[in-house]
Amino acid sequence: QVQLVESGGGLVQAGGSLRLSCAASGRTFSNYAMGWFRQAPGKERECVAAITWSGDSTYYPDSVKGRFTISRDNVKNTVYLQMNLVKPEDTAVYYCAAKYSFRRRYYYTVDSDYDFWGQGTQVTVSS
Repeated sequence: QVQLVESGGGLVQAGGSLRLSCAASGRTFSNYAMGWFRQAPGKERECVAAITWSGDSTYYPDSVKGRFTISRDNVKNTVYLQMNLVKPEDTAVYYCAAKYSFRRRYYYTVDSDYDFWGQGTQVTVSS
């Protein structure tokens, strides 16, 4: 079992920055590929970033590429999402997720692939 706790959400103006953190506990964090997802009202949950358990490969959809950066610290058992140049359409509840993986170089972008989820943190971008 892995417990995930997100923090760092809040209200930010368009063009600003925000850093989300996700602290993990319960199992060996470094064996888990991690992802950040978001869900806006009336929309499906979507992956905005994913990272391998080794941290050497990442994924971003076009909607956030060049603006968001995912990183992880396997000593601190924490994964981060740095959000720059935010837009009103980035407004959503953001979730981190963990997937146990034997595959060092794999990341996962589908929510059904993930085993554990945090409770979510609200990000609101004002125009």
